[in-house]
Amino acid sequence: MAFGPASQLGIEQFDQTPPVRVTPGCSAVELETIIRAVYRQVLGNAYVMESERAIVPESQFKRGELSVREFVRAVGKSALYSTRFFDTCPRYRFIELNFKHFLGRTPNGLEEMRMHSTILDNEGFAAEIDSYLDSDEYQNNYGEDIVPYYRGYKTQPGQTMVGFTHLFALYRGASSSDLKGSLSGKTPVLNKYVIQETPLAVIPPSGGVPGDGWSFQDTARGSRTRHGAGAGDEGKVFRIEVTGYSSPGKVNRVSKYRRSNKVFLVPYEKLSQEYQRIHKEGGVIASITPV
Repeated sequence: MAFGPASQLGIEQFDQTPPVRVTPGCSAVELETIIRAVYRQVLGNAYVMESERAIVPESQFKRGELSVREFVRAVGKSALYSTRFFDTCPRYRFIELNFKHFLGRTPNGLEEMRMHSTILDNEGFAAEIDSYLDSDEYQNNYGEDIVPYYRGYKTQPGQTMVGFTHLFALYRGASSSDLKGSLSGKTPVLNKYVIQETPLAVIPPSGGVPGDGWSFQDTARGSRTRHGAGAGDEGKVFRIEVTGYSSPGKVNRVSKYRRSNKVFLVPYEKLSQEYQRIHKEGGVIASITPV
């Protein structure tokens, strides 16, 4: 089952849509739909020009010479995938995207990241792609005939809440693209959080609650501010994470904040006052947690 209201988290298209798969007697139109689904999943929703398509593997798939899994392998090991995600991205950005594209989840921890880094060092790009497609996990979830899909938002054996929150940092909705749609650019999104097993605030991606979360990105430590000198009489300080800062009033008015999300450390007795200030300035509170 999905965690939370799917429509608010932006994953209703996966929660309410059955997996795309090959069935006996598929028509030419249905096969073309499967091919498009493979490109969309494996290439992270990035646009594919006609000249970039894997024409030979497509023809082999349509003739029944390749299964869905082998067609996914062909696209994953293509020059198109390599130039977009391997040649131009840092190692750990490449690995976290491989987990997303081929297994539909994020890395479970540092050891998984290390294992795939070792495969890259010792065996190279092609072996790294094979390591996902030849895994028991891939076979158990997708087999030969199902197009990979995002699974990390569901409760399932072996899935931690940390991994659940991490998926929403990688998946930013149906209108985003792993090639151009991430505000992190080509830098790793999860590296330090996977290493430290640190959960992230779940911000609805584009396609979720209107206006929320499309611009969310990690907050630099230097942007954190403390309102108040200490914990105060109640002995507690709270971390307020704010996303979607916009300028109140006129559309063309420039916000005083250079980043769209910020973090504030606030004593308990000032929470109400800070809450009002944030909303007055056009911010959307993503989370409030005790420090």
